[in-house]
Amino acid sequence: MADIKRTKLSKDELKNMGVFSWPTWEKEASTFPWHYDSKETCYILEGKVKVTPENGESVEFETGDFVEFPEGMDCTWEINTTVKKHYKFD
Repeated sequence: MADIKRTKLSKDELKNMGVFSWPTWEKEASTFPWHYDSKETCYILEGKVKVTPENGESVEFETGDFVEFPEGMDCTWEINTTVKKHYKFD
């Protein structure tokens, strides 16, 4: 299975991808299981999160990170500070 990918992109790169027109999602500090039925790409607007894939290593990300979650991944989200993100599913 593919890994979670975390990168930093410039505002121009994000704009060219249309990221700022994607829907937004917001969630308060919490811990919950999640399954990805399809690939998700997101840009973190606010917050700090740790995602631990089943049988994998945790990945932490925060404001300004561009993150890709692979299709089929089961994981646990640990939101430390309320998170707000632009997202899209492929």
